[in-house]
Amino acid sequence: MQKRVKFDFEIHFTNGGSISGKDFRLDIEGDAITDKDLADYIVADLRLLMVGQTKILNKEIFDENHKRKPINIKPETDVLIDLSHTIENGLITYKGLPAPIICDYLSRENSKQFYAEGAEFQIGKIEMVSNTGTYIDCPFHRFADGKDLSEVGLESFTDLEGIVIRVPFSETLEITEEHLKNYEIRNRAVLIQTDWDKHWNTELYYENHPALTRGAAEYLRDCAVKLVGIDSHNIDDTRTKARPVHTVLLGAEILIVEHLCNLYLLPEDGFIFSAIPPKFKGVGTFPVRAMAKIRKNISET
Repeated sequence: MQKRVKFDFEIHFTNGGSISGKDFRLDIEGDAITDKDLADYIVADLRLLMVGQTKILNKEIFDENHKRKPINIKPETDVLIDLSHTIENGLITYKGLPAPIICDYLSRENSKQFYAEGAEFQIGKIEMVSNTGTYIDCPFHRFADGKDLSEVGLESFTDLEGIVIRVPFSETLEITEEHLKNYEIRNRAVLIQTDWDKHWNTELYYENHPALTRGAAEYLRDCAVKLVGIDSHNIDDTRTKARPVHTVLLGAEILIVEHLCNLYLLPEDGFIFSAIPPKFKGVGTFPVRAMAKIRKNISET
């Protein structure tokens, strides 16, 4: 049997005044709907502005045939995809570098001596190197006179037009300029999907991983890309001590994001990429919450 909801509502405005309604009836999908979803629907359907406190009262869900499209089937809008690994206590990102220590500086139990009953807090303490988890490299990471995280502008890592170039590690570990041709990459965040992230937090992850060649880095630089990311252990081949890709890209102030994941969830293009670090002075790399926003038109649903 189909479900409907009956409810009263009160909506107050931040600039004064209010409206209310009684015994509203609407079709819903499933057996339940939250008060917030009902309030959001009323606000949107009536095109209300300056909305403050909302109340849904006397909500009752009952069996009845639908009169129109159920309100909690929402049109498809922008989708956010998390491209970052989770950082946890003891995680090894790069062999030879210490794992993070994540613990309480002030536990909830110990906080009771400082706060009123029922107002406990936890304050965490983190000790780690900046190359931990999914992180971004800026020029200071490679060059002493390069821009550090506090000097890199927001436009360098926020809301960038993105493109994914898929070069599976099962086909090659060496990513050359030939793999990067025939794509629209100028002024974009270029994300290289190798599928190496499936080895994350295993012994396989650290060695013989996919990497770019110097030629690939020079091609990306010459095409004036904004940022380059990879879902591998390093954008350079760590079997050698040279780091030509970091040198070429960071020398051109093209930021690098390493240890990405979930790139298989993205379309080739049509998304916005962001990887935002804290504003640290004197630091050249730091963990980020890398993400993609896939743009969808409501008219396509």
